[in-house]
Amino acid sequence: MRRKDRAITDFDAIVKMIEECDIIRLGLLDGELPYIVPVNFAYRTEGEQIEFYVHGAMAGRKYELMKRNGSCSFEMDVPVRMECMYETGDITMRYKSVMGTARIEFLEGEEKQQAMEKVLLARYEETKAFPYNKKVMARTAVAKLTVIELSAKANLG
Repeated sequence: MRRKDRAITDFDAIVKMIEECDIIRLGLLDGELPYIVPVNFAYRTEGEQIEFYVHGAMAGRKYELMKRNGSCSFEMDVPVRMECMYETGDITMRYKSVMGTARIEFLEGEEKQQAMEKVLLARYEETKAFPYNKKVMARTAVAKLTVIELSAKANLG
């Protein structure tokens, strides 16, 4: 990280930033080029270990690349505001961001069901008690992304 003065290293502050985000962007290796896909997510912490949970169809490019590679990079951010500093003529974006790498593990059986109900659906007020169609779980992939490397940064002014 070039701007060390913007680094956020306090774990609780990083978790608060993650909580503000609705989308995590996954960087998946696809031959010579990365494939970046935005997905909604939920997360869980144990000590200072973060696990992200994502779900989707058991088919398609995202699923195939996650299955093939077993790891990914990720990024999430909170845009705060654009700031024009008239006295100096400078312009900057105020933001918070979290980035890193993770190992991908697809969950099965009871672990998959628990992750869907107690982590993914539990994150949002709208889905906490929603009577979702459990039949779709047979064709739904639920992946746990265990964070290997993490960095966070903010430019709040």
